[in-house]
Amino acid sequence: MPGLRLPWLRMPGLRTTVPLAFAAMAALIAVLIGALGYRAAARLIRDDETADFTAAVQAVHQQVVREKLFPGDFNGPSGLSEELLRPIRVTAQSLDANGAVLPGTARVDLPPAPGDQGLARADAPGRTTADLRRAHGDTYRVAVVSLGGGRGAVQLVQQLGDTEHLLSVLRLRTVAVVAVVAVGAGGVGWLFARRITGRLLRLTEVAELVAASGRLDVPVPATGTDEVGRLGRAFDRMLGRLATAREKQRRLVQDAGHELRTPLTSLRTNLAVLPSLDRLPPAERAALMADLAEEAKELTLLVEELVALAAEQKADEQPIALVLAGVVREAAAQARRRNGREITVDADETTVTARPEALARAVANLLDNAAKFDPAGTAVIEVVVRGPRVEVRDRGPGIEEADLDRVFDRFFRATAARSLPGSGLGLAIVHEVARSHGGTAFAANRPGGGTVIGFTLGS
Repeated sequence: MPGLRLPWLRMPGLRTTVPLAFAAMAALIAVLIGALGYRAAARLIRDDETADFTAAVQAVHQQVVREKLFPGDFNGPSGLSEELLRPIRVTAQSLDANGAVLPGTARVDLPPAPGDQGLARADAPGRTTADLRRAHGDTYRVAVVSLGGGRGAVQLVQQLGDTEHLLSVLRLRTVAVVAVVAVGAGGVGWLFARRITGRLLRLTEVAELVAASGRLDVPVPATGTDEVGRLGRAFDRMLGRLATAREKQRRLVQDAGHELRTPLTSLRTNLAVLPSLDRLPPAERAALMADLAEEAKELTLLVEELVALAAEQKADEQPIALVLAGVVREAAAQARRRNGREITVDADETTVTARPEALARAVANLLDNAAKFDPAGTAVIEVVVRGPRVEVRDRGPGIEEADLDRVFDRFFRATAARSLPGSGLGLAIVHEVARSHGGTAFAANRPGGGTVIGFTLGS
């Protein structure tokens, strides 16, 4: 049934799976090698036994055809059996003319078969039969060669019990080796799995702690150069970036709350006066309405820049290849229409990979900043683009040396700029855009007065 979970069907952990897999694989390989080795050895042994027996039969056949032999010739230490048959583990015993085993030649307790009597009485020498016989629980390979002239026959016997016993011992040893290999592989797999899963379990505990507590300062085990070590280091970097993002978010909320407090307080104070608006003199009434409009405008600008800064940190826009000069010229044209200032652009045709909307926002903020700090509007605002570097040059009052390193901080406003409109987020957005593109933002005082503010993009 869908959704039904049976506890006994749950997948085992790595500490169980890996040793079992090692043992199964090793056992399979050992079984295959053992089976192939046993089969080859058994075939070799049996083939050797058969070849020995066939060679002995052929030798006796040739001997009896070539010479006139009698059953007694196979009796004694210097006879044919001693010279020819014993080294190849084949036993010979003689049959008389009636097919009975000749006394003194019997070496195997194997009674003659009815067919042996016919060969013993045969006139032609070298007539041969061969078959397998069982007696007393053993198996024998038997060949009978006639001596001819009705003189009898010679019986060649090869006992197969020793061979099968040897093969049985070989089978048992093969099974024992397979068992030892499987157990050894399981032990090695257990040690290997313990080494790997130990670090994985520690990573899991850290992840569960982070999920349960929300803490991002938990130490992460990141030892080793293998995949588990790489996972630990990646997890540690991820926690670090999450901690940095959380800290930035906290600072942004705190700074935004602080900056919003002043205009909201002023707006609330002016709203409290509105019920008495009809009793105010016309001049005060106009000043109050203008003040309300200005505060609403400042709040709108602050919210828009906060949204822009949050969007820049999120950075969902995909980078594309573009000509930097095109983005700068378009931003300059919009700035001319917005504030009526004269803006020149001196740019090469460098191509960069960047997010076009974020880049346009950064250039627009630099141009707005230059126009704001030169309210008289007598000097030309110059934009210079060389490679991945963008500079905006103005002839404003400049920046105090102590403030040059702080102008890109969120909500920072120099002493000379506090009377001017703005939220202090414009240059912070420029800094975020440059940082997200692998570059930096910079600010310096310009010789002869004014500032040079801009950014570079990474390669």
